[in-house]
Amino acid sequence: MSRPNEPARPDLYSRITDKIIAQLETGVRPWTQPWTSSASVSRPLRHNGEAYSGINVLLLWSEAMARGFQASTWMTFRQALALGAHVRKGETGATVVYANTLARAETDDAGEEQLRRIPFLKAYTVFNVEQIEGLGEGHAPEPAPSVNPDARIAQVEAWFATLGVDVRHGGGSAFYVPSMDHVQMPAFEQFRDAQSYYATLGHECVHWTGHAARLGRDFSRSTQAYAREELVAELGAAFLCADLGLALEPREDHAAYLDHWLEVLRGDKRFIVSAAAHAQRGVAFLHQASTA
Repeated sequence: MSRPNEPARPDLYSRITDKIIAQLETGVRPWTQPWTSSASVSRPLRHNGEAYSGINVLLLWSEAMARGFQASTWMTFRQALALGAHVRKGETGATVVYANTLARAETDDAGEEQLRRIPFLKAYTVFNVEQIEGLGEGHAPEPAPSVNPDARIAQVEAWFATLGVDVRHGGGSAFYVPSMDHVQMPAFEQFRDAQSYYATLGHECVHWTGHAARLGRDFSRSTQAYAREELVAELGAAFLCADLGLALEPREDHAAYLDHWLEVLRGDKRFIVSAAAHAQRGVAFLHQASTA
């Protein structure tokens, strides 16, 4: 059994990436597929109601999709016991990861001691509340609110208005212009429905967070830099839509990116974890901007 502070096996990144690659190869994007079910739109939640972040969102959405879970809450075997409940016999859990760094003292060529920080992932297992017996009603999934897709959603409009993003409307495509620092969007009426509009706006706003004056996200030294940034924005839009209670449908203009994303992920087994972390930071920046 590994020690608590022992770095994860090197293949953990590969295991996560290979799972995502397998889904992308079949045309399934695990950050959008769960919302074709009747489940309410939500990030996966811990036993205490805290939302998961980063790569764990993708891992648990993927697991929920594959196994048909409607509930958003997950917990460990011991957390269930602490609540007076128990995991049903024969149930198998889902893998999530804990990311941190180890500090290690090393001596350089000059004989001086340097502190080196080594990132690592540690895997552990959680179970969906649908696999657990004896839980109280507080952990039951709530029904999704009904939303008229043909009308603007007031609370979502208000949220985007607080961000301070320069959003301009016109034309037939959506994009972010770094040199001018503004988001260009087609008119609201041109979208299939309200949720598609807000999902697209969220995607472009995640791009906006990467500006040098904000998070300074830069993949220019990497291969497939554009595809990497698009994947970050795609994941960020998925996270943001979940936070705002919106459904995220795959954008038709992003179908061409699938092959590029697969190329990136096959060549860099760590990037899906990194991309999810970048997306998480982008969405956190937007939430912070909304409360400033």
